[in-house]
Amino acid sequence: MLRRTTVALAAALLLLGLAPPAHAGQSGESYVALGDSAAAGPLVPNQVLPDLGCLRSDRNYPHLTARALGVASFRDVTCSGAKTRHMYERQDTELGSAAPQLDALRPDTTLVTVHIGANDVGLTGFIEDCLNLLPPPIGDACYNDYADENGQDSWRVKTDALRPTLVTLAGDIRARSPQARVFLVGYATYAPPNGCYPRVPIIRQDANYIRATLMYFNQMLAEQAAAAGIGFIDLQTPSVGHDPCASPGVRWIEPYVPASPAAPFHPNALGMRNFATVVTGAVSAAAR
Repeated sequence: MLRRTTVALAAALLLLGLAPPAHAGQSGESYVALGDSAAAGPLVPNQVLPDLGCLRSDRNYPHLTARALGVASFRDVTCSGAKTRHMYERQDTELGSAAPQLDALRPDTTLVTVHIGANDVGLTGFIEDCLNLLPPPIGDACYNDYADENGQDSWRVKTDALRPTLVTLAGDIRARSPQARVFLVGYATYAPPNGCYPRVPIIRQDANYIRATLMYFNQMLAEQAAAAGIGFIDLQTPSVGHDPCASPGVRWIEPYVPASPAAPFHPNALGMRNFATVVTGAVSAAAR
């Protein structure tokens, strides 16, 4: 969930903050994390090699989950800007090319989290397009701009078109790692009811539209996880009250002008810690 221009800026800012990849513990679990920037953690210290252009943090929730579980092996190939096609093909970034994410899977992989889909439908660009420094009647609302030629909501059409792709992806993960427990991870809460204009410059109608669109998207993810017979981890519900409208120190998602190291409308370090708690709990509960 990250625009290409933001990737270039973030990469330039982070060249002095690199850290080596973290090493996991010894639980016997072999964990692979797949996904986009919502999992990678762009701008969250510390950014790690390899694949610097992916803007991957060693404090993202996959790294923290691996440590909490004490896994025996861990590979994090999440990459900012990733779409579902980058599970199968190389992804070009501002600082090089990242391998297809499914290449990280092995026959002995026992745990996979996959956090993907938002970039396929352009949700981050959609949120940024709804930024409005001047409220109506001077500024224009965006919520009524997304009807296609048939009068259908274009974001829901795109969301529904992604359904079979996710089921296929789940099957391809299982084909490569037949022993793995697989979890599709949903997206967090990005707007409270009615928004918080002007703190986050998205007017009430648009904030409610963004909220409804993301809720529909997360519902689709949950339904397709069930259809594919894999787990679903809900981040939307636990992040209520921790959206970009919340105050610093409370919010898990930064607004357009972040106060903590994180890309706009992406998880900060506090969010990643709390997401790790949710993911660790879900994975542990499923193993019982």
